[in-house]
Parts: sequence; C-alpha cells; structure tokens
Amino acid sequence: MSRIKLIERETKETSISLTLDLDGKGESQVDSGIGFFDHMLAGFAKHGSFNLKAAIKGDLIVDTHHTVEDTGIVLGLAIKEALGDKKGINRYGSFILPMDDALVMCAVDLSGRPYLSYDLSFASEKIGYLETQTIREFFYAVSYSAGMNIHLKQLSGINDHHICEAAFKAFGKALKEACKIDPSSNEIPSTKGML
Repeated sequence: MSRIKLIERETKETSISLTLDLDGKGESQVDSGIGFFDHMLAGFAKHGSFNLKAAIKGDLIVDTHHTVEDTGIVLGLAIKEALGDKKGINRYGSFILPMDDALVMCAVDLSGRPYLSYDLSFASEKIGYLETQTIREFFYAVSYSAGMNIHLKQLSGINDHHICEAAFKAFGKALKEACKIDPSSNEIPSTKGML
C-alpha cells in the first residue's frame, strides 16, 4: 500500500505544495527561501528515510514565522493522511541523537492526539535567516496537524546550529520508528480499536 501524500495549501501569507513518502529513501528537494530551514527539513527526511518534496513560498518580507509554521501544518497533514488507518504501525518511536556538543531526545506517539513537550534552548535569535522562536512553532504545528505527541528534550548542547539539527534529525529517526509497519500485526495499535 502506498504511503505517499501530496498536500497543497494556499493562504494570503503562504503557498505550499508538499509531497511526503513515508517509505522513501531519504531524498529531499526543499525550497522555502530560508536556507537553514531547508537544511533542517533535508536532515529530517534523510534520517527518517522519507522522500520529501516541498515548494514553499511565504511572506519573508515580514519574517519567517508564517512560512515555518505553515510548513509544519502541511507536513503534519501529510503525515496524518499518508498513515491512513494506521493498521500495523509501531505507533511509538524514540531516538537520542548526538551531534558534537548537542544531545537531543525525541519521542513520538501517533496517538491521534496533539501534544508538544518542547525543551530546547537557543542563545541566538537567529540561525542563518531562521528565527529560533519559530522552531517551537514548527513542531507545535506538526503535532497539532498530524494529531501526534512530540516530546523534544535537549540533554546537552551549546551550539545553536547543532542543537537544532540534532532535534530535526532525532524527530526524523523517532517518526521513522513510529511509522514502521510491524509485520506480525495488521491491527490498530490501541486497546480502543482506533487512533
């Protein structure tokens, strides 16, 4: 069964076309106009083994907020819709990712319920052209649109670039595990019978 989804969303602030393949090879083609954000999404795709194609246009003349948040909304919708009824998935995934000085833990639950626990700390207002305040907004938007729990915890780190990159890569690794099909089960992984 194909787990590929195209989501298109257009507002007065952003225009986004995003295709996600949960069973890809880690290939990405992302253009948001924010170089560091593109780098983060490429790392997410690579380490999650997702194929990700995204053409993102936003009101960058204002700031990066709308572009980053709306990308999170669209990515979350793509995850949710690509998963379908969630039969046979692991549901849970976690990963602790080291990147030089940074160590970041990510745990996810594809429960159908949105929740974000965010514990990352940045010393700078920007990494490249990406405003660090928007990083939380991105993960919140993904959580809400996908209907998933995301826990991100910085265990150590002093370099903002490393901390952020470790977070996106850990999220990719954790989500990969949660989306993985368990060959021993074709049931929805919940005592409720639905997610």
